[in-house]
Amino acid sequence: MTPNNTSKTFGPIETNIVARLTYEKKTIVTVEYLDRLFNLSPADRKQIVFRLKKKKILTAIKRGTYAFSPLEAGPEGTGIDELLIPPLFFPKKNYYVGYSTLFNYYGFTEQLFQTVYVLNTTIRTEKIVCGISYKFIRIPESRFYGLEAIKVKDTDVIISSKERTLIDLIYFNKPVGGIKTAGAVLKKIVMEKKCDIKKLVEYAVRFPNIKTRKRIGLILEESNLADAMLKPLVNSVKKTAVTTFTGSRKGTLNKKWRVIINDSQE
Repeated sequence: MTPNNTSKTFGPIETNIVARLTYEKKTIVTVEYLDRLFNLSPADRKQIVFRLKKKKILTAIKRGTYAFSPLEAGPEGTGIDELLIPPLFFPKKNYYVGYSTLFNYYGFTEQLFQTVYVLNTTIRTEKIVCGISYKFIRIPESRFYGLEAIKVKDTDVIISSKERTLIDLIYFNKPVGGIKTAGAVLKKIVMEKKCDIKKLVEYAVRFPNIKTRKRIGLILEESNLADAMLKPLVNSVKKTAVTTFTGSRKGTLNKKWRVIINDSQE
């Protein structure tokens, strides 16, 4: 069969490399791998990588790491799973994929979001990698909990668990239309028992943002959760200052959650 991208011509070394990478079904390739497998000198490898990038066989992910697109992918190349990129930037595993990227993953919304959010302890930046938009958000270590690893093409990828993602949904609610929509999602999932309630409360108690804890407390109370289940969350806010979600001090004081309730809890 004639390859789709017949405009690409290769020298013998390039042909050997492309054939080997295709045979091994490689998705991501490092310069160390190329050097080791093909016994390349730094100068030769630099030229080969340059030519393969120009022919869209290799696409830069970061320095020394590339996405491989086999010939049969055609002139536009092949895409890469968006979840395979974050582990490459955080070999120490000090990250997790979360926020709106996981809202759709867990079925909290049918919206598909264009940006992949990567929470981590070291980097704050935005990148376009292989045509995919990434936002790296640096957060304190105190917010690193409630995570799990999933397998994506034999690679471990760290994501927020369902219960932890619900906490983040209340904290980072703008992508779904604001706190009212986010609160309705949380309430529905809790009332339908589609999450681990005990774990959800435990994660809420640990979340360092006090307003978020209070919002979750109010929502869980409206979801008819038993007082005994809510007690750890109530205790976590009982010595805090009275909070207002809107900036207005007008409204009714909810002594239990130490918050002023009014008609516009945006």
